[in-house]
Amino acid sequence: MKKDNSQQLAILGGGPAALFIFKRLVDRGLPHQNITIFEKNDRLGYGMPYGHNGAADEHVTNVSGNEIPELMSDLADWIKKVPKDTLDKYHIDPGNFNDYKVLPRLLFGQYLNDQFNQLLKQAREKGIETTVCYKSIVADVIDDPVKRKIKVLLEDDRGFDFDRVVICTGHLWPFRYEGKVKGWFDSPYPPAKISIRVNHAVAIRGSSLTAIDAIRTLGRHNGTFEKIDGKLCFTADDPNFKIVMYSRNGLLPAVRFHLEDSHLGKETVLPAEEVEAVRAQHEGFLPLDYVFEKNFKAGILRQDPEFYEQIKEMNMETFVDWIMEQRAQAAPFELLKEEYAEAEQSIKKRESVYWKEMLAILSFAMNYPAKYFSAEDWLRMQRKLMPLISVVIAFVPQSSAETLLAMHQAGKLELLAVGEDGSFEPGEDGGAVIDGTHYQTFVDCIGQPHLKYEELPYPGLLQNRTVSPARLRFRDPEKGRQMMSDDQQKVVTDDQKNYYLTVPGVSINDSFQAVDEFNALNERIYIMAVPFIGGFNPDYSGLDFCEAASKAIIDSL
Repeated sequence: MKKDNSQQLAILGGGPAALFIFKRLVDRGLPHQNITIFEKNDRLGYGMPYGHNGAADEHVTNVSGNEIPELMSDLADWIKKVPKDTLDKYHIDPGNFNDYKVLPRLLFGQYLNDQFNQLLKQAREKGIETTVCYKSIVADVIDDPVKRKIKVLLEDDRGFDFDRVVICTGHLWPFRYEGKVKGWFDSPYPPAKISIRVNHAVAIRGSSLTAIDAIRTLGRHNGTFEKIDGKLCFTADDPNFKIVMYSRNGLLPAVRFHLEDSHLGKETVLPAEEVEAVRAQHEGFLPLDYVFEKNFKAGILRQDPEFYEQIKEMNMETFVDWIMEQRAQAAPFELLKEEYAEAEQSIKKRESVYWKEMLAILSFAMNYPAKYFSAEDWLRMQRKLMPLISVVIAFVPQSSAETLLAMHQAGKLELLAVGEDGSFEPGEDGGAVIDGTHYQTFVDCIGQPHLKYEELPYPGLLQNRTVSPARLRFRDPEKGRQMMSDDQQKVVTDDQKNYYLTVPGVSINDSFQAVDEFNALNERIYIMAVPFIGGFNPDYSGLDFCEAASKAIIDSL
């Protein structure tokens, strides 16, 4: 029975984000908690990346056991309890497995599911009343400020009232042309839809981990991989099969290496009081250059003084240009081969590639205070820093690097640069036309897009203005005015002649609470669905993000 004074809490989504929210609730064992979890599938923990909606047998995680936040069971211990036929399917010997190895994503999903089930058992033992609604799709979320309640409406018209709602619905790929244009796929997920045999070249937009997912699937269904003299080789089933990747800069992501700090600097996030003090000295803004010096260069000075000597006089732009120029000088697959060897030594010796690790730490650390950047700094970050971060800290697993190299060596994979102005348009007879070249099959693999405020799938939150577009103020009003004359959709002004840049997603505070257009927080609604907070949280850090965001939310609750 529900207690009259119990707090009713809803968690929308049952994937990894929900797992960490629920874990913190159970760990704290707060009395009078009544929790309802709404999950659109029939299992908890998997989310999109680790279930059949986002992975197939050929896909592996890009993190190892020692890099994931603490859960109920150590991953290496859990592997020993997995049935032998499952381990045989994935060629895993539990005797040789350790926390420094990556797992097939579907198997990792089973691990997360098991962790969730253990937490449900713990919740029962602690008297935390929990209801899981499987195969339940949320159609709307409506705030009632008078009653101080949130109504959650399902697609089947059932409605439930709650005191607090945490939205952690995970990845979302909007459909643009898929289903309307033959041979056009707006994402490679679920992988089953591109598990096809073709007798022509396939075009892929992007060269990130999302693109590598598509390549592994298409390669598996259009040829054979085998080890010859210890080296992975690929043989295509059809001579006309080929994959052509198109990316803005023609660069491949870097290969996964050993991390000295396996949790990427969670302790390096700037304390709230430091952010407040720095903002007080800079008209309310946190300068991007301050974060770059503090969370990147200072760490390099400690860990790799020799490398620091090369970069100590560089600002952010100079550093990014220097690194990008070095990467651009090498042919992408030759560089991949070099970095594969470097990463192999790094893992073997358990020695980090420090500048890459510090860049990953910078990305993690600037995620939370990014809402305090000026519009000018946010634009600098997007134009300069994020392209480098997306290339260097993708952490491509070794087996994925081997797949790319094998297909390239066989003449079945190439990478072309399209620059800033490359065009990807539907073909008249299906497929896509890319800079004048037509492809029968096209897969858009640019990764999870940062979605606009208007794309939030809960009309009640939009119509009632419970949430507001994420916006950042220009430090120099003249720059805002100039940009407004060029793009009125992105820049708005107020009565005080301040100018604001509209960035992706909704406005949230440090506790991930929704903020309305009058800058008033809503203490009933928490949003950690990454597609809708990309303006204020520009980096998606996977499980580390889920774990850190869950702490901010539960501390607030």
